[in-house]
Amino acid sequence: MDIEQLISEIASGNVVILLLAALIIFSILLGVRIVPQSEKHVVERFGRLRTVLGPGINFIVPFLDRVRHKISILERQLPNANQDAITTDNVLVQVETSVFYRILEPEKTVYRIRDVDGAIATTVAGIVRAEIGKMELDEVQSNRSQLISQIKASVEDAVDDWGIEVTRAEILDVNLDQATRDAMLQQLNAERARRAQVTEAEGERRAVELQADADLYAAEQAAKARRVTAEAEAYATEIVAKAIKEHGVEAAQYQVALKQVEALVKVGEGQGKQTVIVPANALDAFGDAFSMLRGGK
Repeated sequence: MDIEQLISEIASGNVVILLLAALIIFSILLGVRIVPQSEKHVVERFGRLRTVLGPGINFIVPFLDRVRHKISILERQLPNANQDAITTDNVLVQVETSVFYRILEPEKTVYRIRDVDGAIATTVAGIVRAEIGKMELDEVQSNRSQLISQIKASVEDAVDDWGIEVTRAEILDVNLDQATRDAMLQQLNAERARRAQVTEAEGERRAVELQADADLYAAEQAAKARRVTAEAEAYATEIVAKAIKEHGVEAAQYQVALKQVEALVKVGEGQGKQTVIVPANALDAFGDAFSMLRGGK
């Protein structure tokens, strides 16, 4: 064996070793799969489902296993959709919806449904029509949160076989045709007018009640005043009677004289210049009163 043949054999051996090393490295690269946190990979072997790779480092059999589908597990939003529905009171409404979902089991999604977004949109449209068909227009407007919950639950049941989770379902708007809007506006104006009339009537009734209360209070106070006056007069009469009983005719004459004096005082209380005519016996009345006072003392 000459030198050249030996070198040729060594070179051939090195090439084989290099090829084997390259094959091993390539196999390792094929067998190691690093999956991002936001994805799941579906692995097939000879066209059949082998496994699903989760986030992180995974190992598969090189040349036998193949990553067939890379599925994002991030939350997705369907485009806003409009669908017509008819309520139980025969009102046509147009509902704008929005749905958010994410894929939990990609092995179900890729092998059971082709167009995920289209399938979910069709399902949501049918469920929205069915749920609104069970309600009247007023219920649709006032119980929107309840309607959203019912739609979300129904959609979740429908898409469960596809390995999908519906995270949110929203009703963005409920639109009515122009004729229905005009009718509702007329009804709203009529209701406002009715409430205004009721408020005005309530105000008038309250005013009458307050006036009646005021009149009653005034009557009660007048009655109290008359009672007090009557009690005072009765008391004065009682005092006069007692005085007459105790002092005889002189006490009566004294009271008459006092009344005459009070009358003369009132006559003299007028404003401005005036002439006061005094009866001839007025001085006698003063004299009688003073003499009785001195006699009383």
